[in-house]
Amino acid sequence: MPQPHIDAKTVSVKLDADTRTRVENLAEARHRTAHWIMREAISQYVDREEKREAFRQDAIKAWEEYQETGLHVTAAEVDTWLASWGTENELPVPVCHL
Repeated sequence: MPQPHIDAKTVSVKLDADTRTRVENLAEARHRTAHWIMREAISQYVDREEKREAFRQDAIKAWEEYQETGLHVTAAEVDTWLASWGTENELPVPVCHL
């Protein structure tokens, strides 16, 4: 079956012999090509790291907002709120305060 045209650029990656062997063994076990395994690994890594960076940026933004406003909720307030999830007495989201 012909593959659809994908606008892709070839890049070279140097792998040590052990890693290359591991990729080839995994590819054989999964009935995939080594190329597919490497593309999938890179794709998953980039997805994970983009999410990690977005989380880091959100944390920086939250810290800056706290420094500007002083508004916060305590860990105890959040713990109490989370403990109420799924119970008959589920609590509303804690209100930020100084």
